[in-house]
Amino acid sequence: MDIILVPGFWLDGSAWDDVVPVLAAAGHTPHAVTLPGLESVDADRSGIRLADHVDTVVAAIDAVPGDAPVALVGHSAGGGLVYAASDRSPDRVARVVYVDSGPFAEGQAVNADLPADVVDHELPAWSEFEEQDLVGLDDEVRARFRDRAVPQPGGTVREGHHLGDDARRLDVPTTVIACEMPGEVLRGLMAEGHPFVAELARLHDYEIVDLPTGHWPMFSRPADLGTAIVAAVDR
Repeated sequence: MDIILVPGFWLDGSAWDDVVPVLAAAGHTPHAVTLPGLESVDADRSGIRLADHVDTVVAAIDAVPGDAPVALVGHSAGGGLVYAASDRSPDRVARVVYVDSGPFAEGQAVNADLPADVVDHELPAWSEFEEQDLVGLDDEVRARFRDRAVPQPGGTVREGHHLGDDARRLDVPTTVIACEMPGEVLRGLMAEGHPFVAELARLHDYEIVDLPTGHWPMFSRPADLGTAIVAAVDR
């Protein structure tokens, strides 16, 4: 199956480099997406909006020949993008896989309070992250991450997602690969009606599988992440 891989903040498609071989070895065709404004540190991010990122994922679906089904994989904020793309193309999406992420609800933004004058949202200092975010990232991996990091377009941080009226997206089979927050915790939040997982709770066909590590499993456990994605897609 064609598998479209969408990275989270500050990363281009090369973030999936250590995961791609696992998917290919299992007979799948991976497509790692670089989103607009993430091409390089020198890219112009002033006009990039959240809709541009969703459009890029939809274009990647459309680029797969014929009417072949695809799987969408979204890491972190990329989860909102793949969910919105499944809303636009529900007939083409065989499964959505969220990597330490989940679907974003109508109007939900990553950080609506990011000041309007921020064009380049830089990768913060490691001290600003929670300890559980960084599990599995030693000093060498962190240095490589920071060296490759590209500022996130500010518009994609502030703006809320907008979904259509196509409720078929709720029927798309879904896998959540839970990393820093165990699946048991996610299920508990869903039972409590917590807004963090409200959209996930609306889905008709979902599973939660655990891959204990930090927020960036493509760096901390890439082979295991690839295996988990393959298992989800093959289901």
